[in-house]
Amino acid sequence: MQYTLKKSLGQHFLKDERVCEKIVKALREDDFSHLLEVGPGGGALTKYLLQLSAIEFKAVELDAEKVAYLEHSYPSIKGKILHESILDVALPFPVPFTVVGNFPYNISSQILFRILEWKEQVPVMIGMFQKEVAQRVTSKPNSKDYGILSVLIQAYYDVEYLFDVPPGSFNPPPKVMSGVIRLKRRSTHYDMKNERSFFTLVKSAFNQRRKMLRNPLKSLFDKELLQEEIFSKRAEQLNVEDFAKLTFKMK
Repeated sequence: MQYTLKKSLGQHFLKDERVCEKIVKALREDDFSHLLEVGPGGGALTKYLLQLSAIEFKAVELDAEKVAYLEHSYPSIKGKILHESILDVALPFPVPFTVVGNFPYNISSQILFRILEWKEQVPVMIGMFQKEVAQRVTSKPNSKDYGILSVLIQAYYDVEYLFDVPPGSFNPPPKVMSGVIRLKRRSTHYDMKNERSFFTLVKSAFNQRRKMLRNPLKSLFDKELLQEEIFSKRAEQLNVEDFAKLTFKMK
């Protein structure tokens, strides 16, 4: 049974067995009993995940043709596929679960925000992204890649860049390098006013990342407060804790 590749869904299917094995090895460094694969596609990684013992497995796949292909090629997956978009699917398990996947590149940032929505249920995520996105998630202050994704993800997860994946590992080969990263939920929480204030602050600050913070943040703080030294900095100069502390001073 054959399948077609759909550019509209950002499909670049993994074909390199060594990369699949490295992802599974990284997965097994943490204990888990429930596993969700996002975008199994042609099943290169899926066939390894189905072999994991004592694991309740589900996969979320939007493309009906791929669902049919997977059920035909891997009969044991029947009943375990959620035929939906990861952006719309309901919480797949009532208990904590690990997320893994070669994520569709055209919605990779949205997938990360989905993981943030599920952060209480997702202690670990291992995902493949365009290298540029992977670098944004893992970058530190005072770098050009450091931005909204970096701060919001790192507020709740410890992040680690695991390894590069070259274009030749995929069919069709993307025009860019890819990278696999791991998120592990932080054991301690940053003290902040509330999550909504934190998200609003971070997004507003990076909205005009080249300007001193007192410009993009003038609607969120009293005029007198904006004279404080920290507001002379640019967004990329603040670390996660700086942003968290600032939420207490918001209007």
